[in-house]
Amino acid sequence: MLGSITGFVTLAVAGRAVSAGYDTFEIMLYRSLIGMALVLAAAWHGGQLAQLRPRRLRQHALRNLFHFAGQNFWLQALTLIPLAQLFAVEFSYPIMVALAAPLVLGERFTLRQFAAAVLGFGGVLLAAQPWAAGGLSLGVGIALLAAVGFAGSTLVTKQLTQAAPMVEILFWLTVFQFGFGLLLAAADAKIAAPTAAAAPWLLLIGISGLGAHYCLTRALMLAPASVVAPIDFLRLPVIGVVGALFYAEPLQAAVLAGGAVIFAASWLNLRGGRRPQGVETPQQDAA
Repeated sequence: MLGSITGFVTLAVAGRAVSAGYDTFEIMLYRSLIGMALVLAAAWHGGQLAQLRPRRLRQHALRNLFHFAGQNFWLQALTLIPLAQLFAVEFSYPIMVALAAPLVLGERFTLRQFAAAVLGFGGVLLAAQPWAAGGLSLGVGIALLAAVGFAGSTLVTKQLTQAAPMVEILFWLTVFQFGFGLLLAAADAKIAAPTAAAAPWLLLIGISGLGAHYCLTRALMLAPASVVAPIDFLRLPVIGVVGALFYAEPLQAAVLAGGAVIFAASWLNLRGGRRPQGVETPQQDAA
């Protein structure tokens, strides 16, 4: 999950760097194209091309519909609200995952996990402060829609990890995302080509986005979704520092306090989510 956190923070910085010249669909188009090339190269190098044949396409399509919608809402909110507030509101998605996992995935939901979910949500509210500055802003509302998309994507990804190898999940992620991005980016008959200045940022978006999803999918293979998702809360204090250093966004005490509460919730959830030794997880050895 540390790799996932690093990837998503890098993605936020690179996404903001190109947001003035490219719409969200174009960013997703180039991100997915780069990711597809990387997955194909890795599959060829590892002798895993046979694992890329069309299987479980309905699940892959559903997963990527959720993710594509969530990612586009996230990129829109990226230009409307401070980074720390975006990440704080986005982090309502682990609460959605933790509450839905027993119904969708059949996972056992303990009292400890419920307490962690409530505590984490309190931390999100403290950091996001939706009651301040005129109430719920457009950017916060869009960030909440992104959270719904990410929650749905996480739940379907966990289902896929029970049967699909890592390379299959990542390959169809890039294929579907590329298709959705191309269709919507071309809707206005204009697709902005990469410039010399933007190309390094777009490349970084592709690499960091794929790397983040690799780490997240790997984590979901090793632990229950209701345990993995709250760890992602740790992105909030990290992105708060990034926003303060690079964009002069004020690092508010409420964000730091919310981050501390979120960290406590993640620690509580981890303490209750350890598997007994000797219990294997499906697809644990997938690469």
